[in-house]
Amino acid sequence: MKQGFNYLETGKYVKAKEFFENILGEFPENKTARLCYGRAVGLSGDAKEAVTIFTKLKEEYPNDFEIKLNYAESLLWDKQFNNAEGFYEKLVVENPTSFAGVLGYANTLSNLKKYPEALEWVDKALKIIPGNANALLSKKYIRLGYASILSQNKEYKRALELLDQNLKDFPNDKETLLNKANIFLLTNRYTEAEQSYLGFANNAKDSITAINGLALLAHKKYKDKKALQLARISKKKVTRFKNDKNLWLSTQERYIQALLWNRKFSQAKTEIGKLKTKLPNEARVLSLEATYGMYTSNFGISLDRYNTILNTSQNSFDGNLGIANAYRAAGLDMKSYEYAFKTLKYYPKQPDAEKLIKTLKKSHTPFLEEKTAYTFDNGDNEAFNVTVRAEIPLSVKFIPQVQYDYRTTKNTITNVEASSHDFSAGFLYKHNGKISLFSKVGITSAKGFTTDFNALVAEVMLKTKPFRLQSLDVGFKRDLQNFNADLLNREILMNNFILNYNLGTNFNLGWYTQYIYTSQTDDNSRNLLFTSLYYTFLRRPVIKGGINYQYITFENQVPTIYFSPSQFNLGEVFLEILSDSNKKWSYSLSNALGRQFVEDDPSSSTFRAEGKFMYQFSDRFKATIYGKYSNIASATAAGFEFTELGFKLKWHFLRKPIFDKKIMEQKNSENKK
Repeated sequence: MKQGFNYLETGKYVKAKEFFENILGEFPENKTARLCYGRAVGLSGDAKEAVTIFTKLKEEYPNDFEIKLNYAESLLWDKQFNNAEGFYEKLVVENPTSFAGVLGYANTLSNLKKYPEALEWVDKALKIIPGNANALLSKKYIRLGYASILSQNKEYKRALELLDQNLKDFPNDKETLLNKANIFLLTNRYTEAEQSYLGFANNAKDSITAINGLALLAHKKYKDKKALQLARISKKKVTRFKNDKNLWLSTQERYIQALLWNRKFSQAKTEIGKLKTKLPNEARVLSLEATYGMYTSNFGISLDRYNTILNTSQNSFDGNLGIANAYRAAGLDMKSYEYAFKTLKYYPKQPDAEKLIKTLKKSHTPFLEEKTAYTFDNGDNEAFNVTVRAEIPLSVKFIPQVQYDYRTTKNTITNVEASSHDFSAGFLYKHNGKISLFSKVGITSAKGFTTDFNALVAEVMLKTKPFRLQSLDVGFKRDLQNFNADLLNREILMNNFILNYNLGTNFNLGWYTQYIYTSQTDDNSRNLLFTSLYYTFLRRPVIKGGINYQYITFENQVPTIYFSPSQFNLGEVFLEILSDSNKKWSYSLSNALGRQFVEDDPSSSTFRAEGKFMYQFSDRFKATIYGKYSNIASATAAGFEFTELGFKLKWHFLRKPIFDKKIMEQKNSENKK
């Protein structure tokens, strides 16, 4: 049987199976041949049959320790880890010096994710046979598994210590260095991540894996052009290794991701099409299609592809977290919760899923917002305004709101003063991701210098997304002209009929248009048209610029009361810069230069600027200070240039949504499945 033993030792398990099958044809009761045949069967892939073979042998030879060892190992092949644990416990008591028994027990504990105990037992195996290659390899994977669990629990220091121990036994080990790189990416330690990727680039294949990792690292550092350059290099290098499907596909995947990061959507679509022709049912290709849909706001494609992935593999990480994000983007938040919790069911403490749930919950948590503003203009008007608003979501769809405004205004030359108090209540109802309705009604109580009065104010707005990358809002708003004391005293109410339309594109260009028809209680009316063509030059930070045009006409001209030209035209160019609002400190800056034409008067230059600085004290409390200036005639009802300074405070006064119990019921139902 020497030739058969050789087949087993060299991994030629199918040949070993055939060899010992022939031996058993002549000698059916030969114990050694039956044992070797069982091993060949199991190692060639038929674990259940191997368990059956060794179960019979164990019954026939109940005291044969070698057969017991092989029976225990067959349980491992068949993934019967709990049964294997109990059986190995008896074996290591029966013979504590059996290397195969002790190492098998260590591997069983590792499969059960009992990593500390597994490390103890693999060390015992290495005491029996110091330096044994199989035991060292087992120890490597036990450490990798343990480090992964520690990383999930955010115990990054302990995880890195284990991985460093691996590198002492296996210098420049690719799997270990990749695990280290992942931890460094999670903890934003980008220099160390780069060193880890470079550490295993010792041959042509591994250098491709390293470059793919470096491309991801460049994206994390917001260097998307560099990421694409690296992805192109690895795509060229991998042509030599088309037979290595995993490496080849991973490289194509990274290249397409880099195209998406750089918003080269047409090229990305072409490359996905090529992959789909070769691998039509590959989950990773479907995931790329879904990602393409997310980047291009085609959420229907994303949902379809992620569902296809989940129909094949319900525990797919890309499928569950991907569809959770897609439902969030489509405005279907309860479905987003459902799949985020499913992700955590299969991948406990997964940071991206936890972050998504945290973001969702914050968006559904009640908050108070306070704004204080001081305004003055070159017409000697001053105003002080305080607004307090509360938003109290009762579900993901129904969000009641209440608001109080106090405004006092004075002319410093005439000493004329006036004030107003506004109380309003309303709600936002999100029918689905494409249709929502906002409505509120309130009372304004004004005290002028010659009269006091109360008036009804109201607002209703239907917000829709009729097509992809487009939004259309139709609404009505009734409010009071209260910019200065004289206007407030005149009790002029405005009935505004509003139409807003925004068109986005996948090539950074956008177009926004607003039309307002206003009917006033002083028998005057106004038409206002504003349109803006804008382009996003950069996304980190966001740098946006473009041109604006505004046209205003009033039916009656009453310039001594308020700005009401028969014709007003304004053209301007503008630039905006917005930083990442998720960071502790953030800011937004904007300015515009233009020319304005008021009736037949000579044109004049315009300038406006606004700056905001935000600080996030905690997850629940944020403060903003701001200032703005404008000399555009239409910017105020009085037709003056003005300056405003103020601050805002936003406080989530509850720690979680009011309907958190309903949200958590989804988590509990998923865990029970």
